[in-house]
Amino acid sequence: MPSGRSDIVVSKRYPTRRSAVKHSGTFRNRAISCSDGSARLIGRRIRGSESKVVAVADLLFEDRRLAEIYDPLEPDRGDLDAYLAIVAEFGARRVLDVGCGTGTFACLLASRGVEVTGVDPAEASLEVARRKPFADKVRWIHGDATGLPPLQVDLATMTANVAQVFLTDDDWAATLAGIRTALTPGGRLVFETRDPAREGWLEWNREQTHTVADLEGVGEVEKWCDLTSVELPLVSFRNTYVFAADGAVLTSDSTLRFRSRSEIERSLQSAGFTVDEVRDAPDRPGREFVVLASRSLETEVGGQGAGAGE
Repeated sequence: MPSGRSDIVVSKRYPTRRSAVKHSGTFRNRAISCSDGSARLIGRRIRGSESKVVAVADLLFEDRRLAEIYDPLEPDRGDLDAYLAIVAEFGARRVLDVGCGTGTFACLLASRGVEVTGVDPAEASLEVARRKPFADKVRWIHGDATGLPPLQVDLATMTANVAQVFLTDDDWAATLAGIRTALTPGGRLVFETRDPAREGWLEWNREQTHTVADLEGVGEVEKWCDLTSVELPLVSFRNTYVFAADGAVLTSDSTLRFRSRSEIERSLQSAGFTVDEVRDAPDRPGREFVVLASRSLETEVGGQGAGAGE
């Protein structure tokens, strides 16, 4: 019988983050493989040389069954404390949460009286978010930063290594441009990204990520991660979930991009941001960059393309 609480220790090394791949002008669909041999595909294609960026959610966040267990399997969100402190530090009253997922951070901010807009390409995750306390105080948008309605926010955030899901320079530049447009002059962007020098992907294996949790209303869920490809700057991995209740086995393949600090700083400058500070992640010291940038006051965005010169 499922217990009334989740007993689980979740490794901070587990790379459960959103991802998408753009390859030769086409977004490749990601598949969740099922134990019966079928597969569910979610994604939208961009053919040829079209410049429009269309977000494709990592299927971990798009599949309803997996979206429903994301929070119970990731109960420790101490990583958000640093972001809450930064919002308070700058006195931000209007915040854009890019890649808001199941809405934990957005709802935390709303509970503190902050005006929040949360945007995410995964509708299943947004369905979870809309049921949380204070969700009615958040403006939820199904989409990505490239297609936002007119906004004027003091601060934009990308928590949980969301910045690493933008795999090409064009996708990253388009995302930064959309965020910049939403910020007031001098408004700030804060995000985290893993330091590639630490080679954190070496810990993405079954031995170091395997967990079993007894989830209320769900039953026992076993999960682990397997590294599938390292072709720097891209790293791919597979998450596996086994549901004891019906024996279902779901897998979700993902890819992240690892950018060096110099590459990040150049891309931000090219997109019209000033890099104010790069901090250490307090809950993961030495493993990640926490980047604080502000919208440059100049009207023209100059420089080379995002990531150029790396």
